[in-house]
Amino acid sequence: MDLSVLRRHPDVEGPDLSASDAADRLILDEASELLAAAGSGDLVVIDDNYGALSLSVATDGISGIRVHQDLVTGERALAENADRVGMSASLSSRPLSSELLAGARLVVMRLPRSLDRLDEVAELVARHADSEVTLVAGGRIKHMSSTMNDVLRRHFSRVDISHARQKSRVLIASGPLLSAGSTWPRQQIHDDLGISVVAHGGVFAGTKVDVGTRFLLDNLAAAMPNATRVVDLACGSGIVGSWLATRRPAVRVTACDRSAAAVASARQSARANDIEDRMTTTQADGVEHLADASVELVVLNPPFHSDATLSTGIATHLFTDAARVLAPGGELWCVWNSHLRYRGTLKRIVGPTRQIARNSKFTVTASRRLPTG
Repeated sequence: MDLSVLRRHPDVEGPDLSASDAADRLILDEASELLAAAGSGDLVVIDDNYGALSLSVATDGISGIRVHQDLVTGERALAENADRVGMSASLSSRPLSSELLAGARLVVMRLPRSLDRLDEVAELVARHADSEVTLVAGGRIKHMSSTMNDVLRRHFSRVDISHARQKSRVLIASGPLLSAGSTWPRQQIHDDLGISVVAHGGVFAGTKVDVGTRFLLDNLAAAMPNATRVVDLACGSGIVGSWLATRRPAVRVTACDRSAAAVASARQSARANDIEDRMTTTQADGVEHLADASVELVVLNPPFHSDATLSTGIATHLFTDAARVLAPGGELWCVWNSHLRYRGTLKRIVGPTRQIARNSKFTVTASRRLPTG
């Protein structure tokens, strides 16, 4: 398959952002014999960024391919690319669950940057796939570590390592080891914040509270104290939304993230904090599911990675979305790495922006939405 026809849309696109790379090609080459023997329904593909893996094997004649992508933008990009090359009928998108992996004899995946994500996926494969399953996982060497081999060895009796090629490498795991029970998701109580945090593997900061979010929480009590409609945008494990909902009984929080793992974590964090009736969780690209001028407060700790690539385009997209859903007089409270200098961008996109707090690394700002017209 000509991988150059693939696009990243609706994810961030740009000259330095490709829909496929050398790791995809090496994974396909290392798995070629296993793929040649795969029948319909034997193959599962996980975290295939934009469809390079899934569509390459589909065009080779494999059908009944089950796929899971954590990001909704990746899922949509795969669907668009599948339509483009006429392979939609060969694929079915599934949640990361026992159903995705049941009976699978071959699992092909891009290695995540998170060891926790790799651990959760490997555990699911070992527990629910065929007893003779092989897991073929590859990535760019700069994002790999020897600890990944150790993670796979917790769940498989054998782990082989490919030769490096074009700064990429593949790990091949076989011989699944059955564990006593699932170890994901995980939960941690933060007595100082008065909340519990639940996280699946790969969610930013896991069950911890990262320093940027903590700095935002340190200053958030003054944010629109009378607001009743709040959005926790790019919610991760739902820390900010949970913290607000536990302190403001009148608040209704919408927690949203493009990551399926993040949304599942935020939903379980809401359950752990007994605020399920006041905190709704939704997987979405930004706040595409919310009406214009419909909320009073948006809180945001914006990510600045697109896959492994640094990109401020994600933050700009989220600022624009926040501006759209804020009612006149509503505010976006945002924490960001000070070196990114977002204040001018926030002022241009959202409205007048004031600094709430700043330390050696982070800045917290509040941007007010002015009436239009």
